[in-house]
Amino acid sequence: MRTLVIDALYLNWALPAGAVPPPPAPLAYQDREWRGERWVFASALLFRNRGVHFQSARFLRLSYPQLNVRLYALDGEGVPSVLFRDMMLPRWVKPAVALTARHPVSSARFRFPQPSLDPQADGDGWRWVVEQGSRLEVVARPGGGLPGEGPSLGSWEQTVRFFRERPRGYVETAGGLHRIDTEHPRVTVWPLAAEVTDASLLAEVLPLGGGRESWPPLHSAWLCPEIPFVFDVRLVPKVAPAPRMPTPAASTRSSELARSMRRPARWPPTGRAAL
Repeated sequence: MRTLVIDALYLNWALPAGAVPPPPAPLAYQDREWRGERWVFASALLFRNRGVHFQSARFLRLSYPQLNVRLYALDGEGVPSVLFRDMMLPRWVKPAVALTARHPVSSARFRFPQPSLDPQADGDGWRWVVEQGSRLEVVARPGGGLPGEGPSLGSWEQTVRFFRERPRGYVETAGGLHRIDTEHPRVTVWPLAAEVTDASLLAEVLPLGGGRESWPPLHSAWLCPEIPFVFDVRLVPKVAPAPRMPTPAASTRSSELARSMRRPARWPPTGRAAL
């Protein structure tokens, strides 16, 4: 399947490992040490899908907003992956997506801005709202991105690569794990200064244990104005738990790829970073 992802907002957190439910086997979180504690990473991605279609049926296309909440892990083959906790879509599109994607989705109401059409974020900045009884509300404007709350993942480029370069995603279902294979081309990235003004929806999707009443401040944030996206869904049967896998360093890509990265952009977005 193919789609063009528009105005993808990445909101990233570091969460205490002891407050997060363990992942299904054979996944293992990529955690980091910080302030004497182990931390894992989670993101909320808010974006618009434009023209979702099967490659063999280009005439049948769907466009809709989406929120997904994810955790970051290695799979049984050591491949950097994401574990989806929830995928939220408008109610009208939920049956079609659940049928074609073959994994659970939930419905919500969305109010998304279009930053790529208003790159200066005049006034109070851009505002995203997702409602499902509880809410996720975010205000963002140009600038910022790093540093944030939590362990370092290296430079700006290394941090973006850690969250973005994940060729596999997993969704837990009654029949096992659904694996989503994806392609991740280099794209433009705009650093953002973001504030989550209401995180009650996140607390319902991924409640934190260990006496943690709320999610911590953001680790990092950015926006990708446009991402060509190709994905394939397959079933991975349930397996016995695997031994804990070692966590690679944040920078595990080749030196050739590292040299190809450019520094984050100044604002307005002229000469923007492409990651």
